[in-house]
Amino acid sequence: MPRRGENIYKRKDGRWEARVLESNGKYRYVYAKTYKEVKEKKQNYQKYIKLRPRILPEQITAAAGLFTDWLQGDVVNQVKPSTYENYYFCMKKYVLPFFKTKDNEFLTENTVVQFTKSIHSNPVISESYKRKILIIFKTALKEVAKSYPDFSGLMEAVKLPKAANPEVQAFSVSEQRMIEQVAFHEKDIRALGIILTFYTGIRLGELCALKWCDLDYEAGTISITKTVSRVKNPQPQGRKTALLVGTPKSLKSRRKIPLPKFLQDAFMEFKEKCPDENCFLFSGTEDPPDPRVYEKLFKNVLKNAGVKERKFHTTRHTFATRALEVGVDIKTLSEILGHSSVTITLNIYAHSLMEQKMIAMDKLNNMHLTQMEVAS
Repeated sequence: MPRRGENIYKRKDGRWEARVLESNGKYRYVYAKTYKEVKEKKQNYQKYIKLRPRILPEQITAAAGLFTDWLQGDVVNQVKPSTYENYYFCMKKYVLPFFKTKDNEFLTENTVVQFTKSIHSNPVISESYKRKILIIFKTALKEVAKSYPDFSGLMEAVKLPKAANPEVQAFSVSEQRMIEQVAFHEKDIRALGIILTFYTGIRLGELCALKWCDLDYEAGTISITKTVSRVKNPQPQGRKTALLVGTPKSLKSRRKIPLPKFLQDAFMEFKEKCPDENCFLFSGTEDPPDPRVYEKLFKNVLKNAGVKERKFHTTRHTFATRALEVGVDIKTLSEILGHSSVTITLNIYAHSLMEQKMIAMDKLNNMHLTQMEVAS
């Protein structure tokens, strides 16, 4: 007869058998001649399970192999190519080299903690990029744990750096004016694209993905529906990277933006040169312009304008800063920028918002002083 609740049985051959539930959901069996002995064996084995390192046989749990399998598995088709490229780069440059070193070959709580510490203490990596690496690492651990329950608790050992508000750089009003003057004199529709970003805040990839059919002259809007990115070429032959036209960053990134009248007129002048509505706006062909080539053009425009070199993304920050300066409300700005939530807009442009609040308070202060003068 089995002992109630103990999973201990007396077999037909006279031996006693006890079942021990492993963390993977499977049972392990232990045997003895007497009930007392088998119960003691069971208790000892349960203690061993709690104390033993959470690793499996070498051929299964070599961490580098597990992460490589994950990179080459279903994740390729589950995320956007640009996202996969981020996964691939972080894993290849930081995660895999660490778990190939001596004493770090296996996934244990200690190796996960040591890897996390190595990223935190790396002086070369920025705080924001450290956070990105560890988020990707945590994602990989989560996927590996689906096949190996022993690893399910390891994610708790990954401590992320605190998310800091990003430092926002924007061109001054005078710098923007000089850049626009040079861009207008270029007589190149690609240079006009730089001015477009100053007045719409669209991202570089979104700019490169624009087609003539995205311009609606009757409504006075421009539609953002695609983005262009250069990603790792999945084909073994050919170039290492390839241009990809894909969906924007998020659902909110698909949007319509009102276009200033002067830009509508400027694009109309170029329209006659490209009657095909399906051509890309800034290449005039069926192939999109390369974001990297656009970056080079942007650098040349800055150089000719006598403005210090900045990243192309600075034009987006400049648009947001100017919009706040002229009194555009945060909800409207968030929708134009294509942020997934207003919170993101608030966090990024907190500094600019504070400046506008101070200006508002100065106006109230002046109002008070004026009223007091009148009263006296």
